[in-house]
Amino acid sequence: MKRLCPLLLLLFLGLLLAPARPRPSSGASGASTPPPPRPNIVFILADDLGRADCGFMGGKEIKTPRLDKLAASGAILDAFYVQPVCTPTRAALLTGRYPMRHGLQVGVVRPWARYGLPLAERTLPQALRQAGYQTAIAGKWHLGHFERGYLPTARGFEHQYGHYNGAIDYFSHERDGGHDWHRDDRANHDPGYSTHLLAREAVRRIRERDKKQPLFLYVPFNAVHAPLQVPETYTAPYAHLPRQRRLYAGMLAAMDEAVGQILDTLDAEKLTSNTLVVFASDNGGPSPGRVTNNGPLRAGKGTLYEGGVRVVACASWPGRIRAGSTVKAPLHIADWYPTLLNLAGAPLAQPLPLDGHDLWPALTRNAPSPHEAILLNTTPGGGAIRAGDWKLILGGDVRDVEDAESPAAGPRRPRRARGQAVELFNLAHDPNETRNLAGERPDKARELRARLDALAVQAVPPKAAPAPPGHKAPRVWGETEIAPRETK
Repeated sequence: MKRLCPLLLLLFLGLLLAPARPRPSSGASGASTPPPPRPNIVFILADDLGRADCGFMGGKEIKTPRLDKLAASGAILDAFYVQPVCTPTRAALLTGRYPMRHGLQVGVVRPWARYGLPLAERTLPQALRQAGYQTAIAGKWHLGHFERGYLPTARGFEHQYGHYNGAIDYFSHERDGGHDWHRDDRANHDPGYSTHLLAREAVRRIRERDKKQPLFLYVPFNAVHAPLQVPETYTAPYAHLPRQRRLYAGMLAAMDEAVGQILDTLDAEKLTSNTLVVFASDNGGPSPGRVTNNGPLRAGKGTLYEGGVRVVACASWPGRIRAGSTVKAPLHIADWYPTLLNLAGAPLAQPLPLDGHDLWPALTRNAPSPHEAILLNTTPGGGAIRAGDWKLILGGDVRDVEDAESPAAGPRRPRRARGQAVELFNLAHDPNETRNLAGERPDKARELRARLDALAVQAVPPKAAPAPPGHKAPRVWGETEIAPRETK
């Protein structure tokens, strides 16, 4: 016993003098605080939704009670930017990188395209799955389906349900006569209205989740994208509106109901307190003033004006995001990639550098935008960039597009060469882009032009896919490389 006492004393002294293990850092503040519990993540993306069509963004004509309740429980993102059309926005969300790095900065992936989101990209579901998350998508993919390696279940999603192309028929689930409805990337023939089916699947995924793992559920509705189709019961309250606006209103009402079903299921499963729910549109509304409502913002879908890229968005996580708050800091959809990985405890290190930044401090602590500048797009025919309150647009003097994804739309006409139209706006004083200050502030125009050009030289050539001569839709989209197997 006498021999043990000196040994015990030495051991005790060693423990006292040993350096303390560092606690996890909270990130931007540098404070050493325990990280929040890893949340479940539900990311809901609307398609072609007008910025001012939801009640929480000032809309009065269409009732959106469930989306309004979601926004009230968290923060409205007042300066949330996406891309002018949907494929580029989805690419930015799932990679944290600007679409000009993928060659997806112009237009959308057409049904016949022989390309998609490059396979070298590390996708959000892949990274979350490696961090221990369950991953599922219920909705529109639109990032390529010509080979098996480009399908959702090969890009990190354990479960897939929905469609690959844009502009499908909401009832028949066809695009150009080819069937486009799938479960786990196999043809599926569930009957019903697509918004209802996607809500049902999202609810199912929440209820049947593995309770030992957090869940990442991505719900990219095809609503409220054309074709304008909805069961008549949803249009009844809007009989006083013109036909197209009436159909659109009904489609939004159906999607609002679907979002409510998802939120109710989170409540029933006692998950609301530890679930981050994000809602946004993939671009501004098309045909503003006739079908959609982008408020006073200029133009709409397909343009780089605010009405095309500054969209409706909100985020809720009770106890983590202050209820009833509004975030004015400019943010980009690519920012959700690093933000969600940080919340999930997933590493950010990867071979391809990120363009997105962690938006959590801006969302929860009223911190400024994490960006010195946000690239809104760069293409061979133009581009736009926002730095602080200033925004530069090149080649933007084009009319708004009716619908860049309609089945009947052919190849887009090339825009005029860069440099022929230079527009500079101060969004703090002129958020609706009514006064071009390029002539009055040539110094500021040159500064932003230099920023834009520095990014433009990093862009890869845009991919394009004109319809091949005599093209005919396959029986089932996406089965070119896959042996057919139908599931009910």
